[in-house]
Amino acid sequence: MKEEIIKHLPYILSGITIYQMLLAGNKKRRAWLYGLVNQFLWLIWIILSSTWGLLPMNIALWIVYGRNYLKWKIN
Repeated sequence: MKEEIIKHLPYILSGITIYQMLLAGNKKRRAWLYGLVNQFLWLIWIILSSTWGLLPMNIALWIVYGRNYLKWKIN
């Protein structure tokens, strides 16, 4: 099961990231909520695959997406 998650989750992460960027480009506030969900999934992938070098990016993006969600008053 762990190997299947490690193998397939990046495709889901990529799809969510692309959709999130389209939403952000259309100034949709919910884009940042999708980003937060995506970062949770990234965290799962980082832990399962032991790719600890991605952890600082994950933490930083939690902060950025949370900040952006709170600051955006559009839609």
